[in-house]
Amino acid sequence: MMSIKGWFQKSKWALSMIFIQVVLAGLQLLSRIILDQGSFVFAVLTYRHLVAALFVAPFAFFFDRDIERRLSWVASFWIFMNALFGVTIGMGLYYYGLSATSATYGVSFLNLIPIVTFAFSILARIEKLGMGRWEGKLKSAGVVLCVAGALIAGLYKGKTFNPPHSHSHTHLITSTAAKVARQHNWTRGTLMLVGSLLSMSIWYLLQVKLYKVYPSKYWTTMYTCIVGSMQSTVVGVLINRSKAAWELRWDLELATIIYSGSLATGAKFCLVSWVAVNQGPTYPPMFIPLSLVFVAISEFLFLGDPIALGTLIGMFMIVVGLYAFVWGKRRESKELSMPKTINGGGQTVTVTVTNISLSTDVHVQSTPVTNPT
Repeated sequence: MMSIKGWFQKSKWALSMIFIQVVLAGLQLLSRIILDQGSFVFAVLTYRHLVAALFVAPFAFFFDRDIERRLSWVASFWIFMNALFGVTIGMGLYYYGLSATSATYGVSFLNLIPIVTFAFSILARIEKLGMGRWEGKLKSAGVVLCVAGALIAGLYKGKTFNPPHSHSHTHLITSTAAKVARQHNWTRGTLMLVGSLLSMSIWYLLQVKLYKVYPSKYWTTMYTCIVGSMQSTVVGVLINRSKAAWELRWDLELATIIYSGSLATGAKFCLVSWVAVNQGPTYPPMFIPLSLVFVAISEFLFLGDPIALGTLIGMFMIVVGLYAFVWGKRRESKELSMPKTINGGGQTVTVTVTNISLSTDVHVQSTPVTNPT
């Protein structure tokens, strides 16, 4: 029987991404409330990434203290692009799209990131479709199931199930949301969510390029957060210079900034970069649909929101699709890491491929072949 340590070592990639989705589910609930209360998006992004930089800094100085800290012009360029697509454009457009539509509608766009990233990575020749092998077919089927489940959960309602006990504060949140709903601009919000979808998909691909030019997940995360905070400040000042928009108070907005900066940004950037480099850019976003599952359950239990039949069906499809993708990816990893022996030219050449995907090491060992004469 596999030991706990062996199981953890085998499942560390998946467990890391599941932890991130639990964190992001909590952020969705907090963001839903503070956006309805009128928080300024780019002020939140500025403070959030300053907190994230402070959170990551000790890890960078301790774990990556032997790595060259000075940035080349090439590394600086890719850090700037990483912050632009992952923070300023990706998160900025998502929050504005979320405030112009609804939480369920916004999350349905987040759940499309895996399929868009998968398509981009195939076009960029980072991932292989591998439809000639059953592992590739299983991965593709898992992607389709996850996206289909996300769409069903977001667009199909069906019968609704109410929680056994409602909370008094739920009515207040719903009333606030209802007031904001009258001001919704769905066309503008949809365009912003599409822009965020494309931007975040590109961000996952940029992790690979950034790690190649500057291989430190902690320093790159800290620099990205600092640059993202600076970009958000510039854009925010151009949009809204009022003191009230940038003022911090001891309220839920400050708690959300600290929570999102330390966990939803700092921890997320570190873990996503680590997993993307080792498992490919398609792997981390495949777990994004799980946030829909966690958000739906949390809203049902803690906010008293009803849960729809379509959400339950979508959640089941997401879990099955995610399991199929991870299983196919794991089988593909085992297949590619097996030693292959090639005979020819009087020698036996053994080729072993390890740490597949984006950081690939190839070890070649040749031994002479004794001819039976």
